[in-house]
Amino acid sequence: MIQNIKIVSTEILSDNWYVLKKITYSYSKKDGTEKKQVREAYDRGNGATILLYNKQQKTIILTRQFRLPSFINGNESGMLTETCAGLLDDNTPEDCIIKEAEEETGYRIKDVHRIFDVYMSPGAVTERIYFFVGEYSESMKVGEGGGAEHEEENIEVLEFNIDHALKMVDNGEIKDGKTIILLQYAKLHDLL
Repeated sequence: MIQNIKIVSTEILSDNWYVLKKITYSYSKKDGTEKKQVREAYDRGNGATILLYNKQQKTIILTRQFRLPSFINGNESGMLTETCAGLLDDNTPEDCIIKEAEEETGYRIKDVHRIFDVYMSPGAVTERIYFFVGEYSESMKVGEGGGAEHEEENIEVLEFNIDHALKMVDNGEIKDGKTIILLQYAKLHDLL
């Protein structure tokens, strides 16, 4: 185990879209020796995601949109099927996900249930994602969704039976980590 961790220096390598930092830190090893290491960390802020589900219909709402990092890493179309999500900015996780759900899916959700928070890629990214589930019904639909126009998100709104979505995970159509986690949570906790 390491202990006595101290940040020695921080250098900003890029602050173009989000912030990429080069961090030098020191720590003490179990035997008392002190070591220094240099690592890079990408800080894009924290986020929230939600699985919208309809108990009566046994359906869920997902989104599909272009994701450049997946495209440059072998996803031919660059399109990913995902749960609704967004960055917190200055909002609480609850306020963020309620706002994002309406922008992305067109559903105005009132009650959301926070289930846990997760570091999705802690070896390189500082982001913590807050996971939620929330029920939707047709009466909550207030718009078409598709994302905020000024953000050029171009989001497609999808409604699936939960079992169909789980088959999409099995056959590789759904590759997004947060979505897979929420679908498995729904199945394990008999939400539908």
